[in-house]
Amino acid sequence: MMIADYLPVEQFKNRFAKKSGHGAKDSFIGKFHGTLNQSRFNKSYRQNMKQTISDTDILNKISDDDSFDSGFRLLVKEFQEPLYWHIRRLVHRHEDADDVLQNTFLKVVKSIHGFNRQSKLYTWLYRIATNETLDFLKKNKSKLKVFVGEDRMSAMAKEDPYFDPDEVQLRLIKAIETLPEKQRVVFNLRYYDDMSYKEMSDVTDTSIGALKASYHHAVKKIEKYIKESTL
Repeated sequence: MMIADYLPVEQFKNRFAKKSGHGAKDSFIGKFHGTLNQSRFNKSYRQNMKQTISDTDILNKISDDDSFDSGFRLLVKEFQEPLYWHIRRLVHRHEDADDVLQNTFLKVVKSIHGFNRQSKLYTWLYRIATNETLDFLKKNKSKLKVFVGEDRMSAMAKEDPYFDPDEVQLRLIKAIETLPEKQRVVFNLRYYDDMSYKEMSDVTDTSIGALKASYHHAVKKIEKYIKESTL
C-alpha cells in the first residue's frame, strides 16, 4: 500500500486555515490584537476536531500485523488535516505541504513500532512533521529565498488560487514570515494549534521557559511589524 493511497490531501486545498473572529476595534491593530488575544476563545482546529477513536485503539491495531493497514488508515484519518495545516503554515504552498506531509507519514510508518506511548500520539506526530518541515525548508532555502516578503505572498497568490486571506490574515502571515524558522514554529503551535507549553515542549524538545520567552519575543516582533506596516 502506497502512502499516497492513505492521503486524499487534495480535499484540503481550498480550505486555507484562518482564525475567525477579529477584535471589535475598527483599526487594523485593534483587529490584530483581538485575533491574538482571543486565541483561547476561538478554539483551534485541533481542539474542535473530535477524535473518533482513542490513541490506544489506533496503536493496538497498528501493533498487530493483521490489522496494521486498518490501524494506519485510522491514524491518517484522525491526524492528516491538522498536520497538513501545521506544515502548510510554514511552507505555504499546497504542493510543498503535500510533499512534506507524505514524507511525514513515511517516517511514521518506519518508526511507529518504536513509539513508547510516554507522550501523546499527536505531539509525537507533530514532532515528526515539524522536523520534516524544517528539513524541507533547509534543503530548499536557495529556491525559497526568491520568495520573500510581499514578493513571496504575491507569488503564492498567483500560483495558488485558493490562497485568499483577508487583509488581517495577510498582514499577520507577512509578520510571521519575518520570524526565524524555529520561532515561527513556536508561534504557530501556540497561536494556531492552541498547544500548551508542555505539549510544545514535547514537540520541539525545548524547555517550557525557553518556549515562553520565544513566544513572547515572537508576539512583540509581530506587533512591531504590524504597527510599522500601517504607518
